[in-house]
Amino acid sequence: MFTIGEFARHGRVSVRMLRHYDTLGLLRPAEVDPHTGYRRYTAGQLAALNRIVALKDLGFGLGEVAALLAEQVTPEQVRGMLTLRRAELAERVAADRLRLAEVEARLRTLESEHAMPDTEIVVKDIPATRVVRLTATVESFSPEAISPVLRPLCAELGQRLEGSDAVPAGPLICYYEKPAAEDDPVVVHAALPVSGAVAAPNGLEVAELPASRAATLVQRGPASGFLAGYQELARWTDEHGFRADGFPCEVYLHTSGDEREWVAELREPFVGQPR
Repeated sequence: MFTIGEFARHGRVSVRMLRHYDTLGLLRPAEVDPHTGYRRYTAGQLAALNRIVALKDLGFGLGEVAALLAEQVTPEQVRGMLTLRRAELAERVAADRLRLAEVEARLRTLESEHAMPDTEIVVKDIPATRVVRLTATVESFSPEAISPVLRPLCAELGQRLEGSDAVPAGPLICYYEKPAAEDDPVVVHAALPVSGAVAAPNGLEVAELPASRAATLVQRGPASGFLAGYQELARWTDEHGFRADGFPCEVYLHTSGDEREWVAELREPFVGQPR
């Protein structure tokens, strides 16, 4: 048998918590010395302790834990609840990472507002391009809305490409259709330029991107940092009297390895005459 201190160490809980569980009737000691009041526990009680801690970690209050234990919840049921909880926590962590990346992008944008741009904006005439693509909709242009949708879309594009007869002719392009009305969802596309006809697209849509004139700049780092680049293009377009028109997009020139080493060309198509 174990003293309360030994049992707490084996169960990775505090002695105070074990005393609290005893008071609530959740986990009684196997034996209490009638003279000293010292509590002693058996190795077999570790399983019960594990269930209590697991249910508590799932968000149940101790009263609810007591009710569940009274119903003799099985280890399989606890395992199923923990698996579900793990998935929920993983989803929350991913969402928090996206929010953190967006906050960092906003901070970088604020810090660069009064600084001289360190990237060169180049005007390019982009020829019409045939692509194969997959399409989805998102609630807004925020990275928090776009990233969880666009990343799987790009992965699926690569998978479907392997089962098609499309011949890639350029790097990955992600582009966006501006909503017709302010409250409409944003249409996003993951696309690859192709050469020649595509007879067996394997679920991919064949489309033609129209020719355009675009303000462009090269951005290094993860997609979460594209905000500053797109805003720099927006300022340049406005200062020169142009009007954004067409599909803003990012062309991924290098995407292997660490995302901090990625390289993409951001494009903001425009129309109009310069001031």
